Order: sequence, then C-alpha cells, then structure tokens
Amino acid sequence: MPDVSYTLAEIVRRLGGEVLGDAQTRVSQVATLSSARPDQISFLANLKYRSQLAESAAGAFILGRDAAEASTRPRIIADNPYTYFARVSALFNPPPEAVPGVHPSAVVHPTVHIADDACIGANAVVEQGTKIGAGSIIGAGSVIGADCVIGKGCLLYANVSVYHGCMIGDRVILHSGCVIGSDGFGLAPDGGRWLKIPQIGRVIIGNDVEIGANTTVDRGALDDTVIEEGVKLDNQIQVAHNVRIGAHTAIAACTGIAGSAKIGAHCTIGGAAMIFGHIEIADGVNISTNTLITKSLTQPGTYTSALPFSEHGEWLKNAVQMRHLDSMAKRIRELEKKLGELEKNQHE
Repeated sequence: MPDVSYTLAEIVRRLGGEVLGDAQTRVSQVATLSSARPDQISFLANLKYRSQLAESAAGAFILGRDAAEASTRPRIIADNPYTYFARVSALFNPPPEAVPGVHPSAVVHPTVHIADDACIGANAVVEQGTKIGAGSIIGAGSVIGADCVIGKGCLLYANVSVYHGCMIGDRVILHSGCVIGSDGFGLAPDGGRWLKIPQIGRVIIGNDVEIGANTTVDRGALDDTVIEEGVKLDNQIQVAHNVRIGAHTAIAACTGIAGSAKIGAHCTIGGAAMIFGHIEIADGVNISTNTLITKSLTQPGTYTSALPFSEHGEWLKNAVQMRHLDSMAKRIRELEKKLGELEKNQHE
C-alpha cells in the first residue's frame, strides 16, 4: 500500500469536524495515545484518560467538544471522536482493491459469470452457475459452490467456503475460515439411529455485512437463514439453520444461536452468549456477555444472567445453596404467612 498523508484541513474537508490549531499539520496514520509518533493522529473518547494527552507524542488529536481545550496541539473537534477516528482510520487504511483477473491455478467452471474487474485468487474454486459481482475479490483457496451470487465490492479472504445456492449482497466481508451454507443440525430419530434431514434452504446475506474468521452460518432446513444488511459478526460464532438476524445487529465472538431464533435489528450480543432456538428477540436489545437467553425478549433493554466468579470453595457453597432455592423460597413464604398471622393476632 503506498504511503499517504493528509493535512488536518484535508481530513476535515472530507469528513467534517472543526480544526483548532495549525490546520496544515500533516499526518500519515492513526495510532493510540501511548504509541503515536509525531506524524500520526490519535484520539480521546473518554475524559478520564485526558492526562494521557500531555504524555502522548502524537502530532494531532481527535477530541470531543467537551475536551476541545484539553490540549493546545493541533486537533480536530468532532461530536463523536471514536466514530470520527474510525472514519479517519478507514481513510488511511482502505480495503484492498481487486486486481482484475483469474489466477492461473484457480478452477472456474465455464458457466460462471465473473465481472471484468473482479479478482479470483490462487487455487480458488468457483462452481457452475455462480455470479461474481464487480470489484469483488475471491481469496486464495476459497471455494464458492454452484449457483451462488456474490455481489459487488465483496472481499472474501483466503479459505472461505460458500456452499451452493447462497446469496451474498454488496460490500460483504468474509474472513478466513468462514463457512456459509453448511448443513444445519437436522436429525430425526429412527429406531435408535439418527436419520439426516436434508437441508434445502439457503443463506441470504444482505449488503455491508462482515463475518469473522471461523464463523459458521448454516443453511436453512426448508426456509432460508437470513443475515440482514449491516450485521457484524465476530469470530467463531455459530448461527444455526433458519436463524434471522436483523439489520445492523452486532454479535461478539463465541456466541451460539440455535435454530429458528429471530434476532431483531440494532441489537448487541456480548461474547459467549447463548440463544435458545425458536425464540424471538425484539429490536434494540442488548445482551451481556455469557448470558443464556431461554425465552423470547419482547421489549428493548439490557439483559444479563452471568454470575461473577468467586473463589472455588465459596462457589461450591453457593452452588449447594442454589440447588435448594425453590425449597428455601417455600419455607420463607410459610414463615411470612405465620409471621403475618402472629402480627394479626397481636392487633386483635
């Protein structure tokens, strides 16, 4: 990637904001407050770290309006400094551009339609009837099954697998090891054995979705598994068959979502959360890390079930008590009833 630099004035012309100090200060990359060099720009999103501004070697800062005077160095003032930093980082670190063409070692069926400016990497396989959109990159060793659609401007890193019939929108990013369209866990008991149920649905992924490394999205059993636009999935997430995830929901690593669960739009789900199957989660729900969701959530809000850790001996004692919570609750109700009767007798 060629070296690139911008003055603060140029950045503001592109992204908005306001410059305080020397607008001709030139920066070439973003960095943290602790590691930044004089030719780099850093940001402060939390006022409790403002003391680090004086210690930082950064040549410029991105600050919120409440911290506009926290430094005299050249700075860009933004309503949301963290979001602004993300845009500046994207300016300095754009995604790789497609180098048009098909690598000689790739195996591409003659019925595949590949846009003229798309790129098919080394040892990739693209099966019959698939369409690859303009500017998309299929990374080395990736396998795209038959009759798939890959939209415009997509980036599939090395060793991504997309099973047959799946549809991927525009500007989708799939990281290495990602598997789209694998069979869901559909089995029927048959005389002491398991009978596989063919999974005949698809996976449909909307525009501007990003899916992390080694995340799996199973195809639908009958209907489709749907990932709506703008969804962000972290690494090592399991999305089971017939799940639907609403637009712009973000889910952190190691979360498991069981079959036919429906998750609303603009939700956030913390790492290692577990979502039961056949339940519905409303729009705007925030689920804390390690939380187990066993029934539908019909109202937006934050939901938490994880218990904090404790010393093992103490945990064992508490675990024993938890086993008896139901009987303890009954005893407490009985005691409350008797206490109420005693108080009533005293007032008579």
